[in-house]
Amino acid sequence: MGHKKLIRFEAIKNFPNVLEHPQDMKGKWKEFFNNTNPITLELACGKGEYAVGLGSMYPNRNFIGIDIKGNRIWRGAKTAIDNGLQNVAFLRTEIDGIVTYFDKDEVAEIWITFPDPQLRLSKAKKRLTHPKFLRMYQQFLAKGGLVNLKTDSPDLYQFTKTVIDLYNIECVVDYDDAYKQAGIKDELKIKTHYESLDIAQSNRIHYLQFRIDNELPLVLDEKLKEIINE
Repeated sequence: MGHKKLIRFEAIKNFPNVLEHPQDMKGKWKEFFNNTNPITLELACGKGEYAVGLGSMYPNRNFIGIDIKGNRIWRGAKTAIDNGLQNVAFLRTEIDGIVTYFDKDEVAEIWITFPDPQLRLSKAKKRLTHPKFLRMYQQFLAKGGLVNLKTDSPDLYQFTKTVIDLYNIECVVDYDDAYKQAGIKDELKIKTHYESLDIAQSNRIHYLQFRIDNELPLVLDEKLKEIINE
């Protein structure tokens, strides 16, 4: 591990806005933020550009960036501290264990920004919009809460649209090319480090916003597998 990474791993241990695998946080985020404002999560947040950007835009809401990479979290957490954003925090943990940290209806909204698209079909269940994960989110996302996916991966975009259609999920917004839409919200103009890398080289940014209030039957998972393997 590089010297810089070691320094950052050590530094975040003393950051007041970073929690690493905390115990007994479920249902206690209002106490942590010292308010009852709605909570938004940025999953696989990397350097936390969305958590910090949204935190600046909406001082009356709370934002938590979640990632396992401590050296990346360091950047977002330090920026939040430097800018006095007391409504922005970071949780260092695996997304697989996210239900450990949030109680029923504790979260108002979720952002998934430029996650690993897990392009190999054998890893489809690791995609953060797979029904496996959506069922996790349902355990703490309030009724009517929104899930936002922003990605440059056409494969992840199409996969998520397939999930939305197959499981009869309510799709609120569907932009095949977000930046070509007239009058898009400032939220969508926030750019992450991974967006700037243009890894997919698709020359467009896809955006989906949806609600997962309905049941997601397990029996459909096999049908989904069949569809994506066709």
